[in-house]
Parts: sequence; C-alpha cells; structure tokens
Amino acid sequence: MSGSIERVSSPLPTVSRYASTPVRRDPRAREKRIARTRILWEHRRTLLYALILGGLLSGLIAFLLPKSYEATAKLMPPEQSSNSAALLAAMSARGAGMLGGLAGDLLGVKGSGAVFVEILQSRTVADRLIDQFRLAHDYRTSKIEYTRKELERHTKIIEDRKSGVLTITVTDRNPDQAAAMAQAYVAELDRLVSQLSTSSARRERIFLEERLKTVKSELDNAAMQFSEFASKNTAIDIPAQGKAMVEAAAVLQGQLIAAEAQASGMEKIYTQNNVRMQAMNARIAELRAQLQKLGGGNTADEIKNENGLYPSIRKLPMLGVTYADLFRRTKIEETVFELLTQQYELAKVQEAKEIPSVKVLDAAVVPTVKTSPHRVLLTQLGAVLITLLTAGWILFRKHWGEIDPTDAGKILAEEMAHSVVDTARRLAPATASAAVRNAVARTRTRRDAESSSAASAEKSDVAGIPHASS
Repeated sequence: MSGSIERVSSPLPTVSRYASTPVRRDPRAREKRIARTRILWEHRRTLLYALILGGLLSGLIAFLLPKSYEATAKLMPPEQSSNSAALLAAMSARGAGMLGGLAGDLLGVKGSGAVFVEILQSRTVADRLIDQFRLAHDYRTSKIEYTRKELERHTKIIEDRKSGVLTITVTDRNPDQAAAMAQAYVAELDRLVSQLSTSSARRERIFLEERLKTVKSELDNAAMQFSEFASKNTAIDIPAQGKAMVEAAAVLQGQLIAAEAQASGMEKIYTQNNVRMQAMNARIAELRAQLQKLGGGNTADEIKNENGLYPSIRKLPMLGVTYADLFRRTKIEETVFELLTQQYELAKVQEAKEIPSVKVLDAAVVPTVKTSPHRVLLTQLGAVLITLLTAGWILFRKHWGEIDPTDAGKILAEEMAHSVVDTARRLAPATASAAVRNAVARTRTRRDAESSSAASAEKSDVAGIPHASS
C-alpha cells in the first residue's frame, strides 16, 4: 500500500438554481371550470337566444343613433424669418440628436405653429364660432361655458411636429355645417394673426399712420391760413408781384416825367384854357394818381385800394414777411407729409412680409361618408356583451341555488334585496306596465264578482228565494 492517498471525486448531478420547477395545477380548479362549461353547454339555447336578441337590440340602437360627419382642413406651417431660420440651421448643425431638435423650441423659432394652435383653441375664436353658427341651440346648452366645452369636444386641432402641418377636424351631425365650421376656423385664424401681429414693422406702421394723421391736419391748417391770407391781401406771389409793380411804377414814372416836360414846353406856347393844355394836365394828373395808387401814398388811397387786384408797393414788404412764413410752413408740411407717406408705404410692405401668413393646404370640403356610429361594431359588441351577461347570470343563479337556504349570508342578501325592491316600488312612479297589470287585476276582480253574484242568483231561484235585482 502506497503512502499517497488518491482522492476520487465521483460525478454528482448538479441542479441549476435557475431550472424551472414544474407547475402544479389544482385539480379542483380544473373540475370547477369543467362544471361551469357544462352548465353553459346545457343552457346553450338560452345563450344563443341572448346572442340573437343582443344583436337585434344593439343593431336597433346603433341605427337610431344620429350620424356624425368629419370635415378636415390642413394648413401649411407658417414661414419663418431669415434670421430665425439661419439660427436654427446653425444650432441644428452644431447640436446633434435631441439637442439639435430642441434648439428651435428653446429659441422660439418653432413657436409659430404652437401659437397658431393656441389661437385656434382660444376663447375668442370659440365665442365667434358659437355666435356665427348658433351652437348653443345645436348642442342644447344653457350656458356659454358648456357650449365651449361641447365645441372643444367636437373639434380636434393637431400640429405635426415633423412637418409642421396643422390639421383642423370638426365633427358635426350636419356635413355642410362641419365643413363651414372648419373653414371658419381658418378665417378666424387669419383675421386674428393679422390683428394681433406685434412685429417691429407693424409698430412702425402704426406710428407712421398716427403721425400721418397729425401732419395731414397741420398741412390742411397751414394751407387754409395761406389761402385766406392770399385771398384777403390779393397776394398770389409776392416776389413776382413786387417785381411787376416796381416795373410798372418805373414806366409810369417815366411817362409822368415825359408828360411834365411836354407840359412845360406847351405852357410857353398855349394858355391854361387851351384844350391841348387841359388834356395834357389831365394826363399828368392821371399818371400821378396811378403812380400814387401803386405806391400807396396816403391812407385814403390805401383804403380805396383794399378791393383792388393787387396790394400797394408800400405794403409789399410787410405782406412779404407773412407770405414767406406761411409759404414756408406749407412747404415744410408738404415735404414732411410726402416723406411720411413713403415710409408708411414701405412699412406696410415690410409688415406684410413679417406677418405669418395662413396658407391652406387642404380646404375643408363637405363630407359624404359618416364617421360614426360604427353600426356593425356596435351590434357585435352589444351581442357579445348581452351573451356574457346572460352567461354570468346563469352561473350566478346555479351557484346561488347550491347555497344552503339556512346560510346567514344568503338570508341577509335576500333581505337586503327585498328591502331595496320594496323601496324602489314605493318611490318609483307607476309605469305603464304596472298600470296595465292593475287594470287587468281590476277587470279580473270585477269579472269574478259578477260570476259569483250570478251563481248566487241561480241558487236563490232554485230555492224559491226572492232576490234584489241588480
């Protein structure tokens, strides 16, 4: 025997800790399922009748339900400004994955579509549609809050996050009204977007519009003052009038000097009583009068010349100052008005570019196919539901019959059921069937009373006993 000890390891079967253990099924549960199946099989005719009756009743209810139609309008996503688009593109290029996708939302670039959805779901739009289509009468609501909720329930507004397309779906019993309401949503969105736009171009346009009104009023006032001054003083063009009057005065002055020189020569030849001398003196007097009239020599001549065709030379410098001031004010107002008008037109064009435009991709059309109710599905569901309820009632009745009548729980349940039924009979009004049953019971009672009275009369006749006639 050697001194070394050999260790022999015998192979033992190892059982994995994750090995699945066989599931033990309870034979009692299997027997219960078989018993229930047998009970239902025995009542298969009842279940078949329940299936048929449930299908008929569900089909009748489905056909009595009102039809509903859906009208859909699709809107293109609003256009973004160039700066926002460039910023979004840069952020999308820098941030990959979810960060790049959220860049637009964080910066407000993709907010126009969400704003459109909020506008469509606003109380202002809802109230205008309620008033336009008289939805309180159609929905049979007494308060405006309930009408808004019904309109919200009949309206579905969805924005596609990928494409940005807005879908407006309106459900109504009248297909024409459904299409009209969908189009009304689009029209109200376009109106409110134009009305509530807060862009810089719109603010500039509003400012220029108010400024134009003020400048136009000032221009009209300056023009009115200028025209009144010109009409009162016959001042059409003071510089031109002054030049013309000075030239006319110089001509008259020359003619007067020539006439006076000629008169001095004639005095040496003719006396003052001579006809030619008198004519020359008259001509000299007329030239002096005209020259005095042009120059405005004295106050009397100026008063006479107030209704003339032109002012005097002496008044021209004073009129010229006022004329120049009024003319300058008028020209300034005209220039300002022209510049503001140009800026106003440019602001209107810029505002039209910046306002998000509502572009219709698919206009709402009148639907021709109903969307609800699904009559075949409702009929099938109703038939299956009534069949299941009948099967449950059969099993419950079988189980209830197997319970011992002396069981305390069964006695308590029967007492509670009888109490509930009695209370319902006392509180509930008499139905038509109860009235019919009462009428039938009264008829039977009267008939039994008549038959009993007739039998007693026959017996009294046989016995010879007189009886009172009815």
